[in-house]
Amino acid sequence: MAREKELGRKVIFLLFFAHFILSNEALEMERRHSTAERISGSAGDVLEDNPVGRLKVFVYDLPSKYNKKLVEKDPRCLNHMFAAEIFMHRFLISSPVRTLDPEEADWFYTPVYATCDLTPNGLPLPFKSPRMVRSAIQLISSRWPYWNRTEGADHFFVVPHDFGACFHYQEAKAIERGILPLLRRATLVQTFGQMNHVCLKEGSITIPPYAPPQKMQAHLVPPETPRSIFVYFRGLFYDDSNDPQGGYYARGARASVWENFKNNPLFDISSQHPITYYEDMQRSVFCLCPLGWAPWSPRLVEAVVFGCIPVIIADEIVLPFADAIPWEEIGVFVAEEDVQKLDTILTSIPLEVILRKQRLLANPSMKQAMLFPQPAQAGDAFHQILNGLARKLPHDENVYMRDGEKLLNWTAGPSGDLKPW
Repeated sequence: MAREKELGRKVIFLLFFAHFILSNEALEMERRHSTAERISGSAGDVLEDNPVGRLKVFVYDLPSKYNKKLVEKDPRCLNHMFAAEIFMHRFLISSPVRTLDPEEADWFYTPVYATCDLTPNGLPLPFKSPRMVRSAIQLISSRWPYWNRTEGADHFFVVPHDFGACFHYQEAKAIERGILPLLRRATLVQTFGQMNHVCLKEGSITIPPYAPPQKMQAHLVPPETPRSIFVYFRGLFYDDSNDPQGGYYARGARASVWENFKNNPLFDISSQHPITYYEDMQRSVFCLCPLGWAPWSPRLVEAVVFGCIPVIIADEIVLPFADAIPWEEIGVFVAEEDVQKLDTILTSIPLEVILRKQRLLANPSMKQAMLFPQPAQAGDAFHQILNGLARKLPHDENVYMRDGEKLLNWTAGPSGDLKPW
């Protein structure tokens, strides 16, 4: 009896999928004959803002041991998902918003490549990062007067670690550490975003992780390619080496995806990455973007760039440039506790809703905002960061310290962070 029910369920799914493919071909035909839909309202206006002329940034000239020499030692840093810190520095050096006169600057930027310390497997080690950042702050506060003037309130730092300036890849330990005390007045530009979390301070700018634009461009398929895969995912479901007991990694959400849908004909999911990974995403309607150790991953960028509707499974996530990109309109949000209902949720979405999400995703400005191209281009992630900084201006008068006033505790934090770097 159970076997008959399972067979019947698969037949129903296959019939639905056949219907979907036929309908999707019609939608593709309509999409090809229509233009990308512009984002209506304030979100679209913000997305297309031009930051030039609205702010000036002074870039501290730090010794190369804080940045360039790290890349020379290990060029892999240029390609991992934390590389935004490197490319943001390179962008600002030649950006028209840069000023060489610190007296006219609205913002001060300290170029520290805190994630460019990699294991043999290419994973960033966060353990030296607090000492490196602390050392850089000691340097700028002793050589220039601007840090001490505000204790960093008009400074920004790019901190693309798993949990930002908490500098640890495991959430429990990141929470225990908290944000590096010396950064608690600065604006943090970070990939990590989760509401009501100690590692996301008020006023932070959440950005997309780095995904190599040229590599993705090289794998584009013809625009008329049909989306014949309903749900797609490639990645870990379990992390046996770091979570041998199971249940902690991804708060069990990825394991639930595998256990519930590994045999579902609508779901093309595997832990193996094929060489056609990028092409497969362009052939898919929905791309799963579940949390891992942190809520975010490059899949979100890849899904948007390749026009695959992102299915976001990460409770209370704060998404990149949320004031500019209408995530509710382009994506699908599924609560972690509802993962076992994924098939019902996704097959219940009306086709006209799917089509509208695809039209919005086809908007070039949407894709551009998620990328850090070399060289920079109008509307890209670099410019969205600058837009976020410009919208914080002018600074409130209370950012400036009164004579003798001190708010930051230079001796706070774990004892290991206080050692010289």
